[in-house]
Amino acid sequence: MNKRIYLCLAHMSGNEQKFIQEAFDTNWVVPLGPNVNGFEQDLKEFAGQDREVVALSAGTAAVHLALLACGVGPGDEVLVQSFTFCASSHPITYLGATPVFVDSEEDTWNMDPVLLEEAIKDRIAKTGKKPKAIVPVYLYGMPAKLEEIMAVAAKYDIPVVEDAAEGLGSKYDGQVCGTFGKYGVLSFNGNKMITTSGGGALICADAEAKKEIMFYATQARENYPYYQHEKIGYNYRMSNICAGIGRGQMTVLEEHINHHKHTYELYKELLADVKGVTLHGNPSDRYDSNFWLNTVTLDPTLRVVGEENAYKEAVAGAVGGAAGVTHEAKSLHTDCEPNANVEAMRMALDAAGIESRPLWKPMHKQPVYANAPAYVNGVSEALFKVGLCLPSGPCVTDEDIVYIVEQLKAAIL
Repeated sequence: MNKRIYLCLAHMSGNEQKFIQEAFDTNWVVPLGPNVNGFEQDLKEFAGQDREVVALSAGTAAVHLALLACGVGPGDEVLVQSFTFCASSHPITYLGATPVFVDSEEDTWNMDPVLLEEAIKDRIAKTGKKPKAIVPVYLYGMPAKLEEIMAVAAKYDIPVVEDAAEGLGSKYDGQVCGTFGKYGVLSFNGNKMITTSGGGALICADAEAKKEIMFYATQARENYPYYQHEKIGYNYRMSNICAGIGRGQMTVLEEHINHHKHTYELYKELLADVKGVTLHGNPSDRYDSNFWLNTVTLDPTLRVVGEENAYKEAVAGAVGGAAGVTHEAKSLHTDCEPNANVEAMRMALDAAGIESRPLWKPMHKQPVYANAPAYVNGVSEALFKVGLCLPSGPCVTDEDIVYIVEQLKAAIL
């Protein structure tokens, strides 16, 4: 095979050009317009539950504005899942608040509800006040234990901001993820279920909440015949051009979701007899993951070709394609990294033209958060050491998956 198979790349529907051309023809090339309104309406209908949606420049912007709307500010604390990408936690620090990291449970790999309540009790005892918000994440599309998390949140009257950036189309008990909490975050980055080339959205409880989010997303301007600012605002609105791409993508959203679920079923079938490799799936019928990325864990005793060369050379560039703007690695190792057999498998697949990737490194193990409070049970650290993400996107064919599994098996000694 001479092509490279990527984890998850956007795939156009063919309808995007129509909406983009309309934007140019009508001169709507600013951060508002018919495509923005139409895209928000499409997302609103998809989400259901009588929710409202604001289209924004990024999923990170959506997290930021949701926390702002929850009243988060300097000196506050926010409970956030540790096993996630940094976009879940960085906006907390933008607001001068402190992230308090909560570890995962083994079934969904998401926020542990028992540990969550322990953290709330301990933060109240230590600081004298409740955390301002709870941010669970739907890792790789897998819904969290929402019944338990929402019950804890209700018990202590703490708003929930669902980070559903990876979970567009995932459901829990038949309800769309992102519609359980006060706010739900979506992402349309180039590697997500659908893309606007960049961008995100915030699912809001009602029209009043949407109005407030839009106020802050458009530089917080007051009603005067000149620019009057009484609050700090942000330039976070999605452009009409990007929204046009989103409208085209919405026509294939269900197709993309079905494709990702199909890739899971095929991986499940092909990996069923591969000892030492475990595919992560829905814990029960209550969970309906979109399987944004299919993930496997490798048994620590599994031997893989090239283990002796793992971490011998620094990687050029950064995971995720940071376009050459990374700092040079200070060492070949960190104090928390995937096992040698996982790194060897990543290298073997890479040599075969297959992109794979370690799981998210827990935030409580990131140097930038060394001083942040963390309530851990070892689950996310253990998973990070043994886990690997496999290609799952719309451009990944059945033949690709057969090839991927063949190469994975060939790398096992």
